[in-house]
Amino acid sequence: MSSALSNIFSRLPVSFTHGQGVWLWDADGRRYLDALSGIGVNSLGHAHPRLVAAITEQAQRVIHVSNLYEVPQQAALAERLVALSGLSECIFTSSGSEANETALKLARYYGHQNGNPHAHVITMDSSWHGRTLATLAATGSAKAREGFEPLPAGYIQVAYNSLKAIEDAAAAEPRVNTVLLETLQGEGGIRPAEIEYLQAVRRLCDERGWLFMIDEVQSGIGRTGKWFAHQWADIRPDVMTLAKGLGGGVPIGATLMGGRAAGVFKPGSHGTTFGGNPLVCHAALTVLQTLEDDGLLESAHRVGTHLQDALRSALAGVAGVKEVRGRGLMIGIELDRACGAIVRQALEAGLLVNVTRDRVVRLLPPLILTEADADEIVARLVPTIKTFLSGASA
Repeated sequence: MSSALSNIFSRLPVSFTHGQGVWLWDADGRRYLDALSGIGVNSLGHAHPRLVAAITEQAQRVIHVSNLYEVPQQAALAERLVALSGLSECIFTSSGSEANETALKLARYYGHQNGNPHAHVITMDSSWHGRTLATLAATGSAKAREGFEPLPAGYIQVAYNSLKAIEDAAAAEPRVNTVLLETLQGEGGIRPAEIEYLQAVRRLCDERGWLFMIDEVQSGIGRTGKWFAHQWADIRPDVMTLAKGLGGGVPIGATLMGGRAAGVFKPGSHGTTFGGNPLVCHAALTVLQTLEDDGLLESAHRVGTHLQDALRSALAGVAGVKEVRGRGLMIGIELDRACGAIVRQALEAGLLVNVTRDRVVRLLPPLILTEADADEIVARLVPTIKTFLSGASA
């Protein structure tokens, strides 16, 4: 690896030359089953012909013009996302962190407009919202925040899946005006929010005039079998953030607003240079249309259920395996010990996975995954986990 690259990533000793579907090939010609999809980004897998054609076509026309001008592809994508979400307006960004930064700025701006210039945001323990200073302040990971203090003030972390924790925090800090959470915590260990909890938080925000913001950066765009994971609870947030799978591999994020959040931003109150350029918006429109045309939301739910059931069956009674959990194709296998070594061992078995929260093996395969592909993941991963646990116990 080049010494010119800043040493901020612990990279695995492999580089990929090309991919097809759920498979990647390295420089030596070895094939790997991609059960991580670029950390949930490659929703259509690799080299999907429809997406490749769309990107090529748009690149031959115009890639970027900036938001000083009308961008028809951006308008079309905003209309599509608004229709899918039931929200009313959209700001495009270049990443999930930027989408969440936009949401947090909106919470502060909303406070100023409503006589609360020191508004506080309640977020959750073990949450992950990004690596900018504000999104780090909102993130419930002390390890991620370490060394970057002092962070922006106005963020309160409380226990996930606990309505009482939110109520207690608000009782102690009357300037609260927003709740931000993930419907399914990704970096936090693939922990789903309970349906009743999400519905109760929605009611609480309505009662108190707060903004309810949901981070769907990792769980959105069909990954759980719905367009957005919060739709399993039949609720609608005031703000929703998206990224990762939206572009199928090109960098795009979005912050959608409705309800109390609609119309909060005015001309000049926020902006972006790269957000929503013609290339990424055309790619995202193609991703959404392909997911719909190919029935990939229903497939994500069906194949994800098959994969979870197969993992539970194969790992039943294995000492050291605590739980298999998740929704759709967002799956975690929690062990009773730190298991970072599994990532390299799985790589040796021709399988791409990663580990989050030290003890959770995370699977985020492309949404084109078939049941046969899922069975191949089980065939490669289960022996790897058993070998690891056996060795770790020795």
